[in-house]
Amino acid sequence: MNNISNEEFDCHFLNEGFTAKDLLDQTIDEVSSSNDKDAFSAADLGDILKKHLKWLKALPWYTYPFYAVKCSDRTIGKTLVVIGTGFDYASKTEIQIVQSFGVPPGRIIYANPRKQVFLIKYDATNGIQMMTFDSEVELMKVARAHPKAKLVLDCKAVHRLSVKSGAILKTKQAKELNIDVIGVSFHMGSGCTDPEIFMQAISDAPCFDMGAEVGFNMYLLDIGGGFPGSEYAKLKFEEIARVINPYFPTDSGVTLIAEPGRYYVASAFTLAVNIIAKTLVLKEQTGSDDEDELSEKTFMYYVSDGVYGSFNCIFYDHVHGKHLLQKHPKPDERYSSSSMWPTCDSLDRIVECYGLPKMHVGDWMLFENMGAYTAAASILNGFQRLTIYYVMSGSAWQLMWQV
Repeated sequence: MNNISNEEFDCHFLNEGFTAKDLLDQTIDEVSSSNDKDAFSAADLGDILKKHLKWLKALPWYTYPFYAVKCSDRTIGKTLVVIGTGFDYASKTEIQIVQSFGVPPGRIIYANPRKQVFLIKYDATNGIQMMTFDSEVELMKVARAHPKAKLVLDCKAVHRLSVKSGAILKTKQAKELNIDVIGVSFHMGSGCTDPEIFMQAISDAPCFDMGAEVGFNMYLLDIGGGFPGSEYAKLKFEEIARVINPYFPTDSGVTLIAEPGRYYVASAFTLAVNIIAKTLVLKEQTGSDDEDELSEKTFMYYVSDGVYGSFNCIFYDHVHGKHLLQKHPKPDERYSSSSMWPTCDSLDRIVECYGLPKMHVGDWMLFENMGAYTAAASILNGFQRLTIYYVMSGSAWQLMWQV
C-alpha cells in the first residue's frame, strides 16, 4: 500500500467548463496589480490521468509503466502513485521522493547503469531488487553490495559487438559472480522519430534464449523511454503503440515494462512568463525585391524565466517553445521577435525570429507542453524556482482514485 491520502493534494479543483488556462488568466489578473510578476506554471493533473488511461488502452500488455523520476515534483509523484505506475529512479533525491510515498519495492527499478555503491546498499536494505547494469565493473559492485539483486542488462552497452554475443558475454560474467539476470532493456531516447526503430529493437532484444544458454530464467523486457508527450511531436504515441503491441502478448510469459517520463508530464504544464523589458532593433535594408511579411523592426523581449530555469528543456531536450499570447491584440502588424531571460548570458535565448504583434512591458506570454525537463531546473544568478498551481476537474479527481 502507498502512503497517499486525498487530503495531501494541494490542488485547485476546477468547476465544469473551467480550465487550467482559465486559472492562468485568473492568476495573471491577480498578480498584475502587484509588484510580484515572477513566472509561474499551471499543472493539470487530469492530463496526467488522461495519459495513463491512454497508455493502458494502447499498451495493455505493459502493466507497469515505470515513470522516470526526472521531473522530481512531489505532487506529480503522488498522482502517479495513486493511479498505479511504477518508478524508475537514478539518484538519491529521486529514490527519497519515491520511498516517501510508500511505493512497494517491486514497483521500483534503479535504472542507472553507473550506480553509486551507497544506493546499491540502500536498495538491498529496502528490498528493492531490480536494477540495470552494463559492464563487469557494475557487476562487481552489485555482487559486493547487493548479491540478491535482480539485474536487467542495458543493451546500449553492447553496441560495439553484435547484440547477441555482447549480451551473452555480460550474462556469463554475472553467472560467474552468482548474480541473477532477469532480462534486458534498451532506451530509444527523445530523438526517435521512426516507430519502426522500436520494433527493430524489440525483435533484436537478446533475451530469453540467451538467458537459457547461460543458465538464467530471463523473463523481463524493458523497452525504456522515448515516448512523446506532446501532440506537436513528429512521432505520435499511437504510432509507437501500434508497432510494438503485437510483440509478446499476455500468454507469452514475458513481463513487459517501460520507462516513460516526458510522456506523462510534458503536456500537463503551461508556463506563464512576464515581459520585464524590451529593446527595439532596426534591421538594415537589403534592397531585395522580395517583401518580408514581417515589419523591418525587431523587438527583443526580456522575460521572467529562461534556459537556466524552466526552459532548460531547450538545452537538454531540444524543445522549441510554443508560445501563446495571454491577451490577443489585433494582429494588424507583426514584428520579428525574440525572447530572452535577463541572466547576462548570451546563450539565454528562449525563441528567436517569430512574428508577434507589438508587446509591452508587463504583458504575459504562455508556453504549452512545459512539463518535461523543466521542474528539475538548476538556478542561476539567485533566481528562485517558480510557483506551480495544480489543477484537476472534479470528475478526473474521482476517476483517479478508482484507477
